[in-house]
Amino acid sequence: MSSTTEDSRESSEQSALLSRSAVMAAGTAVSRLSGFVRAALLSFALGAGVHADVFNVANSLPNALYILLAGGVINAVLVPQLIRAQRNDPDGGEAYTQRIVTLAGTFLVVVTVVLVAAAPLLVSLVAPDYDGAVRESAIAFTRYCLPQVLFYGMFVLVGQILNARGVFGPMMWAPIANNVLSVAVVLAYVVAFGHAEGAELAGGYSSAQELVLGVGSTLGIAAQLAILVPYLRRAGFVYRPRFDLRGTGLGHTLRLGVWTVLFVVVNQIAYVVVQRLATSGAAEGGTGATVYAFSFLIVMVPHSIVTVSLATAVLPRLSAHAAAGDRTALAGALAATLRSALVVIVPFAALLPVIAPDLARVVFAYGAAAGSVDAYAPTLSLFGLGVVFFTFHYLVLRGFYALEENRTAFWVQCAVAGTNVVTAVTYVGLVGPERTSPALVLAYASAYAVGSAISYALLRRRLGGLRTRELLAFGGRLAIAAGLATALTIPVAQVLDGLADDPGKVVAAVRLVAVGAVDVLLYLVLARLVRLREVGQVLATLTGRAGRARG
Repeated sequence: MSSTTEDSRESSEQSALLSRSAVMAAGTAVSRLSGFVRAALLSFALGAGVHADVFNVANSLPNALYILLAGGVINAVLVPQLIRAQRNDPDGGEAYTQRIVTLAGTFLVVVTVVLVAAAPLLVSLVAPDYDGAVRESAIAFTRYCLPQVLFYGMFVLVGQILNARGVFGPMMWAPIANNVLSVAVVLAYVVAFGHAEGAELAGGYSSAQELVLGVGSTLGIAAQLAILVPYLRRAGFVYRPRFDLRGTGLGHTLRLGVWTVLFVVVNQIAYVVVQRLATSGAAEGGTGATVYAFSFLIVMVPHSIVTVSLATAVLPRLSAHAAAGDRTALAGALAATLRSALVVIVPFAALLPVIAPDLARVVFAYGAAAGSVDAYAPTLSLFGLGVVFFTFHYLVLRGFYALEENRTAFWVQCAVAGTNVVTAVTYVGLVGPERTSPALVLAYASAYAVGSAISYALLRRRLGGLRTRELLAFGGRLAIAAGLATALTIPVAQVLDGLADDPGKVVAAVRLVAVGAVDVLLYLVLARLVRLREVGQVLATLTGRAGRARG
C-alpha cells in the first residue's frame, strides 16, 4: 500500500472516529453540566469539610469498589473479546455475550451483598479518623450506596456490548438521567433540611438525612442502567441466561482479566492511601476529600468529553487492527487519537491557573461552602498538569488492551500506583492540613508523568514505532499555540481582576467567560498559524462540518 493511500485511509478513519466521538461527547457534555449542578448543590447543602466528606467518601466507594472487582475486566478486556467473538464465532458472538452477561451479573449480585455486610470495615479502611456520630453516618451512607456496585457494573457491561456493536451514543447520554435524579434528590434535601451551618459542618447526619441522600444517590445509578437496557434489543441482542460456561472461550477472557484485576488492585491501593490522607486533612481542619474530588470533577470535564469519547470509539478499531495483525495501522490510529485529545486537553490545562479562583467562586461559593471557596483555587490550578499526563497514559493503555497485553499494563500501573503512594505520603507530610488537597494533586501528576513515559516507551517498542517524530513535532507546535495563548490572556485577566477587589459570583462569572473566550480565540488563531490541523478537525466535527474537513 502506498504512503499516500495509507495516509488517506488514516485520514478517513480519523474523521469517522471524530464523528462517532462527537455523538458521545455531546452526551458527556450535557451529563457533566448536570453533574456540575449537582456538585454545586451538594456544596451549598453540605459545605467542603468533614460533614461533606462523610457523604462524598461513602458515595465514591461503590464506584471504586466496582472498578476494583469488575470494572477493569469489563472496560478493558471485554470489548476486544466481544469484537473477536463477533468476527470468529458462527453466531456472531451471540452465545458468548449471553454467557458474559450471566457470569458478570451473578458475580456482581454476590459481591454487592457481601460488601453491604462489610460496610463498617470499609469505612475503617478509607476513613480511620472518623468516630462517634460521624462514623455512624459514614457507615449508614456506605450501606445505602453500595448497591450501586451492581448497577455500575451492569451499566458498563451493557454499554460495552452496545459499543462492540457500533452503538456509542446511549452510554454517554444515559448518565444524564442519574444527574437529573440526583439534582432532584439534593433539592429535596435542601428544602427538607436546609444547608449545614455551625457545628453541623463538622458533624454527622440524622437518619432521615442519610436515607434521602443515600437511597437517592443509588436510585440515580439504577436509572441510568434502566435507560440503557432497551437499546440492546435495538442493537440486535436478546439476552437469555446461559450457564454452559465450560469450553466456550471464557477461560481465555478470564486469564486476561486476572492481569486487569491485578492492575486495578494496585490502583485501588493508591486510592485508599489518597482517601485516608484526604479525610485526615479535613478532620484536622484543612482541605480534604471533598475539595479534591470536586476539583477533580471539574478538571476531568475535557478528559471525559473528549478523551473518553475518543477512546471508546477507537478501541474497537484498535482491536480490529490487532486481530488482523496490522500493527502499523494500530500505531497510526492511536497516534492520531492522541493528537486529537491533546489539542483540547493541553490548552485547558494551561489556562486553569489563570481562571481557577473565578471558577471556584462560580461553582462552589454558595451556602455551607461559601466560607471555604478559596480552598479550591490551589487544587484546581495544579490539577491541569496531572490531567494532561493522565490523558496520555489512558490512551496509550488502549493500545495494550487491543493487543491483549494486559500483563504489561499491570506492571506499568504498579509503577504509577507506587509513585502515587510514595509522593502522596511525602508531599502531604511536608505541608499543613490546609495544603493536603494540593499536595495530593501534585502526587497524582507525578504518578501519571511516570506512567506516561513508561507506557509510551513500552508500546512503541511493542509496535515497532508509534509515530514519535510526528508526535514530537506536533507537541512542539501545540506547546507554542497553547503557551502563547495563555501568556497573552494573562494581561487581560489581570486587567479584569482589577475591576473588583472582592468579586461576587456575577462578576466572577463575567470574568471567567471573558478570559476563557479570549484564550480560546487566541488559541484558534495561533493553532492555525502553526498548522495544528488537528484543531481544525476537532472544530469541524464539533460544528458538524466533518465532511468538509475531509475534503
